[in-house]
Amino acid sequence: MPTIRVELFEGRTVEQKRALAQALTEATVRTLGGSADGVDVVFFDIARHDWSTGGELWSDKAPAKPPTAA
Repeated sequence: MPTIRVELFEGRTVEQKRALAQALTEATVRTLGGSADGVDVVFFDIARHDWSTGGELWSDKAPAKPPTAA
């Protein structure tokens, strides 16, 4: 079965990672078959200053604004 590599900005909680690992594992088993024991999920926490998109460090970008309530 697969190993799923998840790269994301640091700061997610253990609970968020646990939920994502469970969801990815369930989706993988549902889609590919096999057992959950054969699915590995590996998290890589990346600092914003270690990630660039379009030549701009994410640490230099303005923080995202939260959605407004309707």
